[in-house]
Amino acid sequence: MTLLLTTASAANFFQDVDITFGDLRAQILNGGHLLTLSLDNYSGSGFQTKNEYLFGRFDMRIKLVPGNSAGTVATFFLSSQGSAHDEIDIEFLGNLSGQPYTFHTNIYALGKGDKEEQFRLWFDPTTAFHNYTVVWNSQRIIFLVDNIPIRVFSNNEAVGVPFPNNQTMRCYASLWDAEDWATQGGRVKTNWTQAPFTASYMNFNANGCANSSGSSCGSTSKDTLGSQAWQTQGLDAKDLNRLRLVQQKYRIYYYCDDLQRFPQGLPAECKLSRFL
Repeated sequence: MTLLLTTASAANFFQDVDITFGDLRAQILNGGHLLTLSLDNYSGSGFQTKNEYLFGRFDMRIKLVPGNSAGTVATFFLSSQGSAHDEIDIEFLGNLSGQPYTFHTNIYALGKGDKEEQFRLWFDPTTAFHNYTVVWNSQRIIFLVDNIPIRVFSNNEAVGVPFPNNQTMRCYASLWDAEDWATQGGRVKTNWTQAPFTASYMNFNANGCANSSGSSCGSTSKDTLGSQAWQTQGLDAKDLNRLRLVQQKYRIYYYCDDLQRFPQGLPAECKLSRFL
């Protein structure tokens, strides 16, 4: 396998992605610059990138289902294949009209997850597009919302914590029904009289190491816009302050605080820094 440093900066969905399910419920519009996913009581819809990546920065602007979105889940995530897959998850759990979405994150390595953190967003994600980002390099994974860091998961393989750094992953997005668990633990079901539900995606940008027959990932070129900061990206003092503020004000679930869930002891990474 060879890897090519690449940037999908044109954000043309015709060129960058394949529709994976939902047929005409997934629509590429505006010359390839907008993609809408719809959900009805027969099916949801989704897409995946044509390229696979090993590390990179992945941005998507998303506008979520408005109104009563209870039971629905919109996603933007990276995943490899197989039972021992790696995965970096962003999920938006819908809610009743006027109630906030839950911004759900999780990380799988070698098929094992159980590393959930959940947040409330500090804005209404249904009225305008907002930018959601995953930075994935060999040292850490950073989740950002409108370029504000909200979660960091560091590579702690040195203390036996698996980290996704060997399997290439595609980017995926989907809109589907999860009424059994998505809203208030499944107590609130999907109201199908509100269907179809629609979420909108635009400005996809994948700046990373793509599985290709081209040159090695370490190469650089003008085609990549000179933007490979993600390869070593961490958090400076300003970023750390913003991260702490978001986690203190908007985080509603942190697996390292869930002592009942881990009666045999918290995962090893929980004993390290709460932020890094």
